[in-house]
Amino acid sequence: MPDTGAMTTTGPFEPRASFDNWGPYALLAAGVVAAAVSARPVGMGPPAMAVSAVLVVAGAVLQVWWSRVRRSEPGPSRTGVCLYFLRWALGFVLTWLNPFFAFYAVTGYYTAGRELPRRLVMPGLFLTAITMAGSEVGGMPPRGTLLWVGFFLVLGLNMGLVSVFTRFALQEQDRARFQAETIAELERTNTALQQALDENAALHAQLLVQAREAGVADERRRLAAEIHDTLAQGLTGIIAQLQVVANTSDEGQAREHVQRAIDLARHSLGEARRSVHNLAPVALAEAGLPEALKQTVAEWGERTGVRAEFTVTGTAEQLHDEVSATLLRIAQEALSNAARHAHAGRVGVTLSFLTDEVILDIRDDGRGFDPLDLPARTHAGGFGLDGMRARAERIAGSLAVESEPGNGTALSARVPLVRHDR
Repeated sequence: MPDTGAMTTTGPFEPRASFDNWGPYALLAAGVVAAAVSARPVGMGPPAMAVSAVLVVAGAVLQVWWSRVRRSEPGPSRTGVCLYFLRWALGFVLTWLNPFFAFYAVTGYYTAGRELPRRLVMPGLFLTAITMAGSEVGGMPPRGTLLWVGFFLVLGLNMGLVSVFTRFALQEQDRARFQAETIAELERTNTALQQALDENAALHAQLLVQAREAGVADERRRLAAEIHDTLAQGLTGIIAQLQVVANTSDEGQAREHVQRAIDLARHSLGEARRSVHNLAPVALAEAGLPEALKQTVAEWGERTGVRAEFTVTGTAEQLHDEVSATLLRIAQEALSNAARHAHAGRVGVTLSFLTDEVILDIRDDGRGFDPLDLPARTHAGGFGLDGMRARAERIAGSLAVESEPGNGTALSARVPLVRHDR
């Protein structure tokens, strides 16, 4: 029984592809030799031998034509179907004339899967099995009831084996096709993935450049704000104290304001030195935020003569340095603005510790302003509310301002409660 596993293999590079080119010729030659040797025992007369010779030549010509068709139309085609069944007919007649021509007829087992579409594979194999069964029982037609019974038994056995092997071969073919499709899909996926990786690498490099540029710009703004909050505010206070000295004839009062100017100058110098090192406020170097705010509010009230009160609510915690520095700078800027613009008689500063955030409220009873008119009232060269809002947003916080002319101003900065790294 031939190995039908080969008959369903497709593709131009399979190991048995050469059989399609030379196998049919070899099997036809083997059938001719076997038929010639057995012609007398099987009772072939001269007419049968002449017909056999014609059919053998026709089979050889058919195979030559088939080889040319296969080169132009590889795989199953309508022409290939016609040639397959024509070759089967030649093999059937030759085997009828001499059972040993089954050597040639068995070619149908090996080539059905290559030459026929899938729906015609089993019919082609069934016809080939009929030819082979007739040969195996001594030739067609079977003579006698016993040989007919033997013919159908052998045909059933052949078809059973053909069906089993064909089923396995078709499953293997489907598996091979699925593996080939999977490999092709993986190759496409790998190509797309490589392209995505290249694009991501380029995007990452672009983002790094943008982040570096944004960091430089942000650091410049932060440095400008630090200078404004330290040197500029200190110099503003010194100028205010010296103006009082220049406008008073009281030597005691003059000395007091000169001393305040000296203290402000020293404080500003310390802030400047501190900023050079890490840009952290001097007031936070030895104390937490509540103590630093208390000291800042007290000094501001003493310097300006405005009643200033500081209150802490909730459980005070040691905050992250950046959070503490941000809130202190916002308070300093708000107090500086109140001194320059509000003309307030009372200022209240409240620091509230909540579960997950810290709130800094600064209220005054000054003359207030219209927030919609804020751009026109912004101090030239200063940072004002925009600077305070930028500071709060830099640490994921927010700044809200409520004010109206004649009714004072309320400023509220809310930032996340981030504890100090231990």
